[in-house]
Amino acid sequence: MDAKELIARRVAREIKSGMLVNLGIGLPSLVANFVPQSLGVFFQAENGVIGLGARPPEGMQDPHLTDAGGGFVSAVPGAASIDSAMSFGLIRGGHLDMTVLGGLQVDEKGHLANWKVPGKMVPGMGGAMDLVTGAARVVVAMQHSAKGASKIVKRCTLPLTAQRRVDLIVTDLAVIEPGPEGLILRERAPGIGLDHIRAATDANLIVMGDIPEMALD
Repeated sequence: MDAKELIARRVAREIKSGMLVNLGIGLPSLVANFVPQSLGVFFQAENGVIGLGARPPEGMQDPHLTDAGGGFVSAVPGAASIDSAMSFGLIRGGHLDMTVLGGLQVDEKGHLANWKVPGKMVPGMGGAMDLVTGAARVVVAMQHSAKGASKIVKRCTLPLTAQRRVDLIVTDLAVIEPGPEGLILRERAPGIGLDHIRAATDANLIVMGDIPEMALD
C-alpha cells in the first residue's frame, strides 16, 4: 500500500453515515474510493457538485463532471449540480459536517498553511479559507514530509489558511490531534515506531501511554 492510499483509507474511517463532506484537491479526493456507498455519505466540491463518487474507470470519464481541481469524478444516485453561490452558502453557513484538505504545513497550534508558497504562482486561494472556517470538522490529509523536510512544524513559515485550529492530521506516519496544549500523537502507521515519528517531526508531540497502530479496514 502506498503512502497516499494509506492516508486516504485512514481518513475514510472518520466519515460517518449521512455526512455531507467536502474533499479537497489532490490526495483528499482519494478518500471517496474507500467510503462505501451504503453509508449514504454525500461528498461536495466547491465548484458546485453534491454527490461525488469515486474516480471513474479509464475511458468512462465525463468532461462535464469534475471536482474543484479538474479531476474526473463519478456521481452517485441523488447527486446534484448547484451554482457557486449555493455551494459557498453551504460552506460559509456551517452546513458541512467535515472537510478533508491537503496541507503544506501544520504547526503546534494546529494552524494550517495550504494555499500559497511564496514565490510560486498560484491561480488563487480557492475555497480553503472558507472551508477551514466553516466546516464543523477539519481533517488534514498529507504526507508527513516533503523533500526531506517535516510538514509538521513548530510554527508555520508559509501563509496561514485560517486562524482556526484543525481537528485532526492524518499522515503516512501518524494520526495527530491538535489540542489546546499542543499536538497529541494518537496512532502510528503500521510498522512505524515512535522514534521514527519523532525524528520525522519538527514540532513537539505529546505522547500519552502506548500508541496503537492505525486501523485501516
